[in-house]
Amino acid sequence: MPELPEVEVTRRRLERELAGKSFTQVVLRVTKLRLPVPPELATILPGLMVRGIERRGKYLLFDCGSGWLLMHLGMTGFLQLHRGAAPPGKHDHLDFIFNDGQLLRYHDPRKFGTVSWFTGDPLRHPLLAEIGPEPLTAALSGAYLFEAASKRKVAIKQFIMDSSVVAGVGNIYANEALFRARIRPDRAAGTLTIHECAELAADIRTVLEESIGEGSTYRVAEETVAYYPLALKVYGRGGKPCPACGAILDETRLGNRSTVFCSTCQK
Repeated sequence: MPELPEVEVTRRRLERELAGKSFTQVVLRVTKLRLPVPPELATILPGLMVRGIERRGKYLLFDCGSGWLLMHLGMTGFLQLHRGAAPPGKHDHLDFIFNDGQLLRYHDPRKFGTVSWFTGDPLRHPLLAEIGPEPLTAALSGAYLFEAASKRKVAIKQFIMDSSVVAGVGNIYANEALFRARIRPDRAAGTLTIHECAELAADIRTVLEESIGEGSTYRVAEETVAYYPLALKVYGRGGKPCPACGAILDETRLGNRSTVFCSTCQK
C-alpha cells in the first residue's frame, strides 16, 4: 500500500505538474471502487482549475475552487501522468484530462481506492474528520502520544498505525520508527514513558521526512507516478542481521501485518 511518503511525493509531483491547469474531460470506466465513484464528476470537473493539491493522512485533496476532489490510493492504486493520449489497460479505471493535453490516470487492480467529491471544508468530510494529527507537524508530540496511549493495552505498533491516533503511519514506517526509537512493536502502548513517547514522535517524523527526502521508499518515475522499493533497515529483512547490533532480526505478525524488530535493541 502506498504510505504517507509515497502520497506526499505524489502530491508534490502532481501539484508541480497540474496546478493552474483545467480539467477538460473525465472518463469513468467503473461505477465503484471501495466506495461508489460519483458519476457527476464527468460533468462537474470539466472547466474547473486545479488551484492546488493538499494531503491529509494518505488522502490527496485537489482544490478545484468550487469543491474538492478527494483520492485515496487504497492497497494497490497508483496514479500515472501521461503527456498525451494513452490506451487504457485492464485496471485503468479513471482518466482526468487537462487543457494542456496531460492525462492523469488512476490504476487500481484491487479497486480498494476511493475517489470522491466534496463541497465545503474538506476536513469535515466523513473520511477525514476523525483522522489524528499529521506526523510531519508539531501536533504529533511526545506529550500528545503519552496522553493518548495512557492505560492502552494495544501493541504500540498497532496504536501508532491507528489513523485516529496519528495520520498516515503505515506498516513500513511503523516498523522503521519503532526500530529507531528502540521500542518493541508488541509492547503495550500504555507502558511507554513520556521520554519514550517523545523519542518515538520525533523518530516517526524523522523516518517520514528522510523517506520523502529520498523520494520516499519508492521513486517517482519521470513520466508516471509509480513506485520502486528502496532499502529499509528492518522492514522486509526478517531473519537477516540487525544493522545496529548484528543479531538476527525477528519477524512476526501483529494485527495481521508483517512486523520485524530486533529483540536485542528494542525493549
